[in-house]
Amino acid sequence: MITSKRLAAGVCALLAALAAGIAVPTTALADETTAQDPPKVDLVLDVSGSMRARDIDGDSRMAAAKQAFNDVLDATPEDVSLGIRTLGADYPGDDRKTGCKDTAQLYPVGPLDRTEAKTAVATLTPTGWTPIGPALLKAADDLEGGNGSKRIVLISDGEDTCAPLDPCEVAREIAARGIGLTIDTLGLVPNAKLRVQLSCIAEATGGTYTSVEHADELTDRVNQLVDRAAEPVVVPKGVEGAGACAKAPVLPSGLYTDREEFGQQRWYRVDVLPGQELRASVSVAADRRVDPSYGLLLRAVTVHGREIVRGEAAGNGRTDVISTGLRYPKAARDDDVEDDGKPAAETVCLQVTNSFSPAAGVKTTPGLPLEMTIDVVDGPGGSSDVASFGLGRGWWLLGVLVPAGFLAGVLWGWLSRWRVAVWRTN
Repeated sequence: MITSKRLAAGVCALLAALAAGIAVPTTALADETTAQDPPKVDLVLDVSGSMRARDIDGDSRMAAAKQAFNDVLDATPEDVSLGIRTLGADYPGDDRKTGCKDTAQLYPVGPLDRTEAKTAVATLTPTGWTPIGPALLKAADDLEGGNGSKRIVLISDGEDTCAPLDPCEVAREIAARGIGLTIDTLGLVPNAKLRVQLSCIAEATGGTYTSVEHADELTDRVNQLVDRAAEPVVVPKGVEGAGACAKAPVLPSGLYTDREEFGQQRWYRVDVLPGQELRASVSVAADRRVDPSYGLLLRAVTVHGREIVRGEAAGNGRTDVISTGLRYPKAARDDDVEDDGKPAAETVCLQVTNSFSPAAGVKTTPGLPLEMTIDVVDGPGGSSDVASFGLGRGWWLLGVLVPAGFLAGVLWGWLSRWRVAVWRTN
């Protein structure tokens, strides 16, 4: 006699066999990868006079920072090029002009000699001013070159003392260089003004701000940020859009970054062959205070100005990033050939327009951060895995799944009725 357990097991086995039978043999898409240089990290430490304060676990802020640095140096991955820069470490005087130049590279960005780096950190004594802006500019120079990820980790216990060189504006200028550099900030005191300034610095480059009040928190957070730098990332390539399509740069598939003024139009060009599909997306970040109504428009037009397709996004409220995208499949035609018989590419003009407006008193330069993804792939008639309605080769899979699901439902219903019948008999 067949028991309910055996029957259930048989049904499960049948369902498993069906699942195995319809398993899709997938072929990994070959990604074109570019060898990346080692990730770079520059630890920027505030060594100003206020670091003498003894309010972190009963010890001075400087002592907590030194201990954190020693622990971080021990844990730094071998493939990370790490450097250390100081601010306010050398000039103890009252001359503001001199104090605001007080930033130095304590340990150069490169392969890490842990003993040498620890020895350098041990010599630090809280001394002078807090030139955060100048230090960030120099740290960005420390990280120049290479195509790997770049990260500045700024640790400070006070606001910048070298205005009008606003460190938040400095961070925006660094982001505008398009070198894929991220600035993370850590504040050693729960101070509202410090939080605002350090948050602004971090947000300008897509980084993070963290307030820490204990030595172990500082160590853990810096370790996390250094480890994050070692993770593989796609670094956007800096590009400068034009004011008209005719002068716009021609972009292959990739990730790009640019700056766009408030209400400005930026143009880019993409060549699309017959049978290919253009997929484009764009994001604009509000890295400063803006009015609550905003919008973003991405248009694909011909070189003659005829609109092909558009993507739009709009909102009313506080936002940090607004994004939109579009797709344009170019049909293959027999007459789409050059004189030499090769397929003729169509030049598609991409127009990016934002309707952000700055809040009162907010600077409008540099422009807002813009990030754009361009992807030109084989279209529905080519070898792409995406075809009409976005299902592509999945149509045959859908055709198998429907009857398989129906069969599984019938079996499960039959089993349920059989179990009810057995229960009534007993």
